[in-house]
Amino acid sequence: MAQSDFLYPENPRRRQEVNRLHQQLLDCLSDSYHATNKLIGVLNTHLGCKLAFIEMKRNGTIKENCDLIIQAMMNIQKELQKVDEALKDKLEPTLYRKLQDIKERETEKIAIVQKVISVILGEATSAASAVAVKLIGSNVTTGIISKLVTVLAQIGASLLGSIGVAVLGLGIDLIFQAILGAVEKTQLEEAIKSYEKHLVEFKSASEKYQYAIAEVTNIVKHPLK
Repeated sequence: MAQSDFLYPENPRRRQEVNRLHQQLLDCLSDSYHATNKLIGVLNTHLGCKLAFIEMKRNGTIKENCDLIIQAMMNIQKELQKVDEALKDKLEPTLYRKLQDIKERETEKIAIVQKVISVILGEATSAASAVAVKLIGSNVTTGIISKLVTVLAQIGASLLGSIGVAVLGLGIDLIFQAILGAVEKTQLEEAIKSYEKHLVEFKSASEKYQYAIAEVTNIVKHPLK
């Protein structure tokens, strides 16, 4: 038992709560890595991108791992921006505006993209048009990905950023040493509040991101007719 536990008998419970919240954060982080790699795989296969897959740094901090995903997402956004600009250049203005119209049917958008996608990519599968529509003719890039990038940046800059992702395997006390070097009531409470605050946004943003990527991978397996 830590010396501070005699003064603050609730500290063991607080430690367990931080332990639980930390695992939730790692789960969200791991899910985001997995979804990002699925998206990278789709882009490399169907849009001719050459994006590198990412892997969690088990000996790194929360911030380092957040930064890795952020960089990967920024690279994804750049590649999608290139395709978007190419579509704008090759399509008539009225057809390009239809791609941006949320009321327009997806099948119609895909038909529009198919007119020029082979010119842009050199050669293209039928799935390429569907992927382009799902990622460019929607709010995935400008909304969902951008939101998750913002949340990850906030987590990295917070109290949690300096904590290692693998500290649970080394002992719970190391979490708190990583925070401020001592186990104190106020420090544990601050850690719990920080986890709770960021997990609410992170879970929401991560779930929307994973759902969007699942839609993209599903349309590749089952293209719209």
